[in-house]
Amino acid sequence: MTTLQASAQKQLRQMIESIERLEEEKKALADDIRDKYNEAKGLGFDVKTLRQIVRLRKKSQTERQEEESLLEVYMHALGMLDGPLSADAEAAVDHMIAAE
Repeated sequence: MTTLQASAQKQLRQMIESIERLEEEKKALADDIRDKYNEAKGLGFDVKTLRQIVRLRKKSQTERQEEESLLEVYMHALGMLDGPLSADAEAAVDHMIAAE
């Protein structure tokens, strides 16, 4: 069995220790985020809705519109929505058909 050279062992150890520090920082940040959501809940805000807003703000307006259009198409197909589809949803259907 071969062993790593001393310089490679040192690099490996540094890399592992760096990853471990980042993992600790990530856990601390996750704890901070959880605390903020708990604080918001204590103020009467709905945490599920806040999480959804944070997720949506990461997307462009175009991405959000595409997602909403597909959601409308699927809900309409399942009988969850009454009436005709919006123009954006119709365009999403046309795009799906063209992709086939």
